[in-house]
Amino acid sequence: MPLDRLFWRDLVLVGTALNVASLVAAIVLLGLKLPLALVLAVHFAPVPYNLFLTFSVWRTTQKASGAKASLMTLGATLWLILTVVV
Repeated sequence: MPLDRLFWRDLVLVGTALNVASLVAAIVLLGLKLPLALVLAVHFAPVPYNLFLTFSVWRTTQKASGAKASLMTLGATLWLILTVVV
């Protein structure tokens, strides 16, 4: 898969949309006063997919070279940190 498509479409667009949907669902569940364990499970459900996407970008950038590949590796790492923290 081309690096640009993997980074921009899969990681940034799809991954971020999935994380936002998970966050909204967790907030709704919290508002309904459901158990905190359930809220946290819903909130952190996308983490395995986030790890998969980040590692996929890392592996793909190893096959490429240059500043663009390095920036995408950095971007994927920062994105992963942001999605886990928020």
